[in-house]
Amino acid sequence: MTHILAIDQGTTSTRAMVFDQALEIVASAQEEFTQHFPQSGWVEHDPADLWETTLSTCRKAIDQAGEIAAIGITNQRETTVVWDRETGKPVYNAIVWQDRRTAGMCKTLKADGFEDVLTARTGLLLDPYFSGTKLAWILDNVEGARDRAEAGGLLFGTVDSWLVWNLTGGRAHVTDATNAARTMLYDIHKGRWSQTICDKLNIPAAMLPEVRDCAAEFGETDLLGGTIPILGIAGDQQAATVGQACFKPGMMKSTYGTGCFALLNTGETPVTSNNRLLTTIAYQLDGKPTYALEGSIFIAGAVVQWLRDGLKIIESAGETQALAEAADPGQELTLVPAFTGLGAPYWKPDCRGAIFGLTRGSGPAEFARAALESVGFQTRDLLEAMTADWDGADDTALRVDGGMSASPFAMQFLSDILGAPVERPKVLETTAMGAAWLAGHKAGLLPGMEEFAASWECDARFDPAMAEETRAARYDTWRKAVTATIGMVS
Repeated sequence: MTHILAIDQGTTSTRAMVFDQALEIVASAQEEFTQHFPQSGWVEHDPADLWETTLSTCRKAIDQAGEIAAIGITNQRETTVVWDRETGKPVYNAIVWQDRRTAGMCKTLKADGFEDVLTARTGLLLDPYFSGTKLAWILDNVEGARDRAEAGGLLFGTVDSWLVWNLTGGRAHVTDATNAARTMLYDIHKGRWSQTICDKLNIPAAMLPEVRDCAAEFGETDLLGGTIPILGIAGDQQAATVGQACFKPGMMKSTYGTGCFALLNTGETPVTSNNRLLTTIAYQLDGKPTYALEGSIFIAGAVVQWLRDGLKIIESAGETQALAEAADPGQELTLVPAFTGLGAPYWKPDCRGAIFGLTRGSGPAEFARAALESVGFQTRDLLEAMTADWDGADDTALRVDGGMSASPFAMQFLSDILGAPVERPKVLETTAMGAAWLAGHKAGLLPGMEEFAASWECDARFDPAMAEETRAARYDTWRKAVTATIGMVS
């Protein structure tokens, strides 16, 4: 058995991909699931959907590929699930990373002066984005949840923990260091759950999973034919960092999925940001964490979904390329896609989207171009903050992946507005590949870091073609639009 199964449980769909020992994809299956929006700013998933689509896609992929030697899991981060220890039934829907319902709780904690304490331990900021306040909300708002939790009857987990619990028939309540680092409850310096933070949020520590390395023994499943070990776990952005082979300090990748997430490897040193970026764990192997600076954008590929499902001006994402190219060059619409608030480096959860520069001639083509360009502008915000925080950034190209990186228009504009080269790898499925490498390496089937990094191949390179004067003017317009958008709620 030489095949590795990678489970990629994302925000809008679940995928199962089977890799061989050359890390070539030999089988795959994907299923979308329902998004729930019970109130403005609230985003939920049915945990059963996450599990059932995982089980279904895994079985479909295995039917195509045959026997599996090991499983790696990568997942949407920060999304919060609470379930009963005995029955395995969730007490509430999964609260998704995009959800903003705990903004008021975060404001109260900030007013209490708690953000400095939290940032010093976790590297994060007090924001509804992270799992901690989501968990506290469930305990405070679901009838009987707090009493059951304090009695030891409830368990908490991010999506990886929920999947492993189900895959192992409830035998393993575990997570990895990268997912733990996104809960707002984990001390990334001491490598353990923070009792100080748990006490502040009134969260029973007994609910929390055991934290292990990214490549470790997480349990075994007998639901997919035979007994298969689960040997790798990493949150989706950290898995993409691994899949992009960003193993050296200074290397940087940016993933364009539902949101956009840029990670800069800072090595053994956890760099404290002065520009409201996050200090996080990029990966942890052999008990040794490698740290990163991260900038998180909440809306990237989701802005294309909005064009399709909200405005209904396209039927598929691929149509945006031709529309953007056909846009009137005399119109410069600027879209600030703060549909669920603004992420880094602004962290304004109460902001909502805005568009500037509309004329009577503005139509689908101009909206499509503004949507794609908004992702480039937001990425530049992140890179400006990163280079201000740390002077160790590599001057080589930005490595990109995710569904939106397939758009030549979006990637060329990204290069133009950054004034830097952008490289897209031959294998775009870097998130799943990262999970597969972690599991395959632990199983002894795949090579070590250096050999894996040497196998990375560039498929397309985009070099800046925009004049510096134009670049500066366009970015200045963007910054003014963001300032105006923030001003609407401040």
